[in-house]
Amino acid sequence: MYQDFFGRVAEAGISLYGAEVFHGGEIVLKMSFDGDLPHPIYSAVKSVTAAAVLMAAGEGRLSVKDKLYDYMDSKYLSVIPAGFKRLSFADCMTMCAAPYPFRPQNAVEQAPNGTENDWLYSIFNLPVDYSDRTFRYSNIPAYLVSAACENAVGQPLADWLAPRLFEPLGWGRPVFQTSPEGHFYGATGMELTVGQLARLGQLFLQKGEFSGAQLIRRDLAEAAVSRHASSHDGEGYGWFFWVSDRTFDISGKWGQRCVVCPENDMMVTYLSHDPVRAGELAQIARDFVCRG
Repeated sequence: MYQDFFGRVAEAGISLYGAEVFHGGEIVLKMSFDGDLPHPIYSAVKSVTAAAVLMAAGEGRLSVKDKLYDYMDSKYLSVIPAGFKRLSFADCMTMCAAPYPFRPQNAVEQAPNGTENDWLYSIFNLPVDYSDRTFRYSNIPAYLVSAACENAVGQPLADWLAPRLFEPLGWGRPVFQTSPEGHFYGATGMELTVGQLARLGQLFLQKGEFSGAQLIRRDLAEAAVSRHASSHDGEGYGWFFWVSDRTFDISGKWGQRCVVCPENDMMVTYLSHDPVRAGELAQIARDFVCRG
């Protein structure tokens, strides 16, 4: 049964770097085609940022209902627009913040006073309509959340996450990207192996528990993978997780994904690089874990 995923992917002619199947509390099958090397996981990093926010909330350093404005560097207070002051962590984590361009680098280009040396300043200078709170997928909300969370915990986010997430999940010190201002990017720029990404999925499948330790408060872990918003085509979205009726996904743009079906206690994690067929690969994974 566990070979079915690999069989369907092979029949479709889609290449994988590797994949892992987790069922009933254990790894039941793992195959690597590249020596189990780390690869860019693109937007799957957003779920790492979600974990950081939830851990900080569990320690009382912030609430997902808090306004990001309260955690911004003081040097920006004079340029932060009034509309931004109403945005909470939850608003950004559901992509219901503002009609931002896709990347902070686009803000640098589009803001009247944009500067490549300061993404936050450029974002705050964007002429966006903050009354428009419809779902819009962008890397900017994740970056804003990451910068705010970093200020809430009072140290570089990767350093803060090291004993709380990286070490318990066996990640070591993964490659990650920071902004020109020095904040953890939080939207992309990290490299993980299949097994490392799978452990992040396992953490949320197990409602915040990993190897006997409750790393994330249970209610927050459950809320993260629940539907809070819907995209224009009807897909559900949680707090930096894609959510359907039976599954939740940690998702990178070109085939880096962990697909979890909680009711079957099953998930499949894979790394690939296929800009054309990533959606088809995701559907194969969802069908697999939902069939159980």
